[in-house]
Amino acid sequence: MNEQGRPARVGGGALVTRGVDEAGVPDYHAPMIENPPPPIVGTAHPRLDGYEKTSGRAKYVDDLTFPGMIYGRTVRSTVARGRIRSIQTSAAAADSGFTVVDYRDIPAVNVISLIEDDQPCLVEREIRHMAEPVLLLAHADREKLYGAEVVTDVEESPAILNYEVSDVELKRLTISRGDVDAALAAADVIVEGEYRTGHQEQLYIEPNGVIAVPENGGVTIYGSLQCPFYVMRALRVLLGLPDDKLRVVQAATGGGFGGKEEYPSMLASHAALLALKSGRPVKMIYDRGEDMLATTKRHPFRVRHRTGVSRDGTIVALDVDILVDGGAYTTLTPVVLSRGALHCGGPYRCDNVRVQGRAMMTNTPPNGAFRGFGAPQTLFAIEAHMERIADALGMDSVALREHNALRPGDTTITGGTIGPDGSALEVLREAVTRSDYHAKRAQWRGTNRGIGLALFFHGAGFTGDGERKLASRAAIETTATGVRILAGTVEIGQGSHTTHAQIVAETLGLPFDRIAVEHPDTDNVPNSGPTVASRTCMVVGRILQRCSTDLLERLSGMDPADHFKQHGPTRVEQEYEAPLGLHFDEVNYVGDAYGTYAWACDIAEVEIDRDTFEVRPVHFTAVQEIGRAINPVMVRGQIEGGTAQGLGYALLEDVIMRDGGMANNSMTNYIVPTTLDTPTMDVVIMERPYRHGPMGAKGLGELPIDGPAPAVINAIRHLGIELNELPATPERIMEAVCSSE
Repeated sequence: MNEQGRPARVGGGALVTRGVDEAGVPDYHAPMIENPPPPIVGTAHPRLDGYEKTSGRAKYVDDLTFPGMIYGRTVRSTVARGRIRSIQTSAAAADSGFTVVDYRDIPAVNVISLIEDDQPCLVEREIRHMAEPVLLLAHADREKLYGAEVVTDVEESPAILNYEVSDVELKRLTISRGDVDAALAAADVIVEGEYRTGHQEQLYIEPNGVIAVPENGGVTIYGSLQCPFYVMRALRVLLGLPDDKLRVVQAATGGGFGGKEEYPSMLASHAALLALKSGRPVKMIYDRGEDMLATTKRHPFRVRHRTGVSRDGTIVALDVDILVDGGAYTTLTPVVLSRGALHCGGPYRCDNVRVQGRAMMTNTPPNGAFRGFGAPQTLFAIEAHMERIADALGMDSVALREHNALRPGDTTITGGTIGPDGSALEVLREAVTRSDYHAKRAQWRGTNRGIGLALFFHGAGFTGDGERKLASRAAIETTATGVRILAGTVEIGQGSHTTHAQIVAETLGLPFDRIAVEHPDTDNVPNSGPTVASRTCMVVGRILQRCSTDLLERLSGMDPADHFKQHGPTRVEQEYEAPLGLHFDEVNYVGDAYGTYAWACDIAEVEIDRDTFEVRPVHFTAVQEIGRAINPVMVRGQIEGGTAQGLGYALLEDVIMRDGGMANNSMTNYIVPTTLDTPTMDVVIMERPYRHGPMGAKGLGELPIDGPAPAVINAIRHLGIELNELPATPERIMEAVCSSE
């Protein structure tokens, strides 16, 4: 820390100091053996999965095969709403090699079990969205399988395709603090704004795919997925089988971004039904068109702000109305709405808050998990709104943010307390200084260049008591060469297995190459909770750190391999322990919604073509405070990747819905950023350790996608173009320019 108590820049600004906890001591566990090796945490250790993936040796689900395997296909509805009169499968009837499954073949309950049991595995009569599964087919010959004609006679009904006119609620919530009406009445200025975001497709490199293998009186699933134990639960309910008859194994997975959180439960259920009826292994791999048409997307939001401020810029009242498109079934919509609402006030103080949120049903494919989980939508709204407030006051928007930014000890919109690692001011000041923001803003005014800023935060881990309810577990055990990590956390490209191994290696004082990681297999690893919600390093890594500390005490100074030779394997398993003093009322939304937050400030520099109305980002500054960088290279990769994904959300990724389905469901007309669309990036990693994270680490995975869109929209505003809807396509920019003339 420097003399002013702010993180000091080191290494050319790429990494900023560690900081200390409340007692002034770094929150690291020192190894308990003599002469430990050099630190492993904080170094750019090569990825454990790097060689397998770069050499082509990694086995993705479509690389796997089993004796007697056949192929599965889902027959889907072609209307958004209606009732099935009949289904005819003449080709299947004429060929005994076909296996046909409908809802009557489901052994237990026809439902994909999640938050609400409202989504059927297969339609019985009522169709609620385009591409809804109605029938399953399997055959050994793929050409015959996909050539089989299926005729579905449907009585079509009028569909609800606009969530703003829907009257069917999936979730409602209210956050209330202080007296908003009185504060608005006393405010010097009231600023209103409406902000909209559309769908976004996860577009992971590898489409959804599973193989179901009937064995041991049950079924084993091999799949591209994020949450093996979610799939276990869904199969348990659908098939009525006990856990000892079910097994889920993660294959190498080519990305997820939330799109493989809940949806693989649907695909695994389909493959399992076909496998159990046919008695043969069944492979189901979506092609890109089916994956984009049928699977979940980011939820569209409409957010309305009515904000009271005083002349000096103090925010005195926040009145926010949030409307969400949930799609045809609940899936994870209540949690997405909740997280969006909890972040809707941004990283700012306000004592008088009213947030009303509603998620509505439409006859479109259900929306679900996507990196950021509702926060990108509401943070876009508040950060675009802050520029409007600054304009109304004639105030510099950086000064407005500095004046209102949350500091340690301040309270959030739910009354939760910001801990000593709160870093809003630090990331803001670093980004503004580093980018030369004020000079560029003055120099570029009236030109084809613009610069915009977004200050944001992201709650790490599950909301409220979510982590307590999960009761996640992880373990380590001694081996002949060192120790092995046992956790249900999956590797989907984010580097979780490597960071977990670094945490365990440093805590034990062992070389990194003596740490092995067990592959995620529900028969062999404890349930560590889902690989989502920026929790993998912070929550599961902390459990593994505690396991390591416990193991050291049991070893009594012996090397783990020597102890194994004398005593056999020694296993230590721990369950998540919630930090003391955190309380959250999940009914009334009062208290500490998160144990800690990661903080960031993004600054986008853009250039516009005044003839084509195309906006191109030319440089990007990302300052992100994430507690402790366990592996700085992978942290940087997460920030760069999330930023690029956020730039796609801001400028390019426009899901076109037609008749209730995605019309541009291909990579030729759904455009995502490539390296040619990605600007140069200046990434600064700040560290202010969180005392309850492993070696001080917080969550990181979702934070980088929260800020790019508002930073870009605010840069476009600097160009003199007011646009409050994503994505900012040339067509929308042209419309905004023309309507203002």
